[in-house]
Amino acid sequence: MPARLLSIPAVAAALDVDRRTVYRFIAAGDLPVVDLRTGSGRSRVRVPAASLDEFISRRAVVPPAARR
Repeated sequence: MPARLLSIPAVAAALDVDRRTVYRFIAAGDLPVVDLRTGSGRSRVRVPAASLDEFISRRAVVPPAARR
């Protein structure tokens, strides 16, 4: 089964952040992308859905233990 690829706006919506924030995650190397460029034109990047899931898992925070 081929990997599901998400557009930058779709990733931004899933994370509830601005598109620029998604590009910062990509530039920092935190979020891998697939470049679908077909020539000398603008780059067309997509984020594999599995990579987004891993990104979210890596950033999950465990709540502190409740005080007694």
